Amino acid sequence: MRNACLSEIYNLAKKDERVVYIGSDLSPGTLDDFKRDFPERYFMEGISEAHIVGMAAGMAMNGYIPYVNTIATFLTRRCFEQIVDDVAVHNLPVRFIASGGGLIYAPLGPTHIAFDDMAILRPIPNMTIVACADAAEMKRFMPQTLNYKGPIYVRVSGDAKVTGDLPFKIGRAQVVQQGKEVLLVTTGVSLKPVMDAYDKLKRKNIESTILHVPTVKPIDKKTLLEQLRAAKVIVTVEEGTIYGGLGSAVAEILGEANFDKLKKFKMMGVSDEFPVKYGSQADLMKYYKITPENIYRQVKKLFTL
Repeated sequence: MRNACLSEIYNLAKKDERVVYIGSDLSPGTLDDFKRDFPERYFMEGISEAHIVGMAAGMAMNGYIPYVNTIATFLTRRCFEQIVDDVAVHNLPVRFIASGGGLIYAPLGPTHIAFDDMAILRPIPNMTIVACADAAEMKRFMPQTLNYKGPIYVRVSGDAKVTGDLPFKIGRAQVVQQGKEVLLVTTGVSLKPVMDAYDKLKRKNIESTILHVPTVKPIDKKTLLEQLRAAKVIVTVEEGTIYGGLGSAVAEILGEANFDKLKKFKMMGVSDEFPVKYGSQADLMKYYKITPENIYRQVKKLFTL
């Protein structure tokens, strides 16, 4: 997914001279083609994340479209003030390319595991947050960032290869499967375990709807309300904290909808703890029960209550 994202930035730079790339202490090979062909628009600034956000804001104020690329935890936690005051307040077209979103940097430990990135940024006005499910979806999404108004946070995680030719539009949710009484709402790479859980449920004659929400903010409230209204059991699944992320966004909409019929609701994701365990992304997904088996069990439990 990361390579797909960076290659699309290079393609955008070939089409539009406003595109600039700003990195922070990333591997020497990052965007070599961009550096070779557009050296005047390529900047690698070292370990200075707050600086590159301010730098991007200044460039955006002068007509450029900066793509800022660094590690997700450093970008969201270390640069929060700069993101708010320098970029979001002015609604500038800065694109934050967050490498290692979610649990993908599990081998590097808690300093690099961005389980809270979307929850940190979701309250910021003007901020758009996108979590693609795979490289194919990333390729469909990135061209739309060129002329999009305002800042965008792009969560770059693993690559599950699940979306195929599923259409993409910023701000729209996609119904991947249409079922009846069960609604599975997910974003990013969590789409893969949700799709696998769907197959397990179908074998037990439980037909579920899968709603893929790559744009966590602004969320597609219209589509979400349509699906929430039809469902009896609702489960949200995300590769991140359940506090402030996708699950919270769905709960907020569900709470304000005041449906006549009671809904059974569960959020699945990272619980109220720091991810201090090491291993692989799959290891942490299993530890936090973001797996097809656990999604299946949770739906069955709610369905039979």
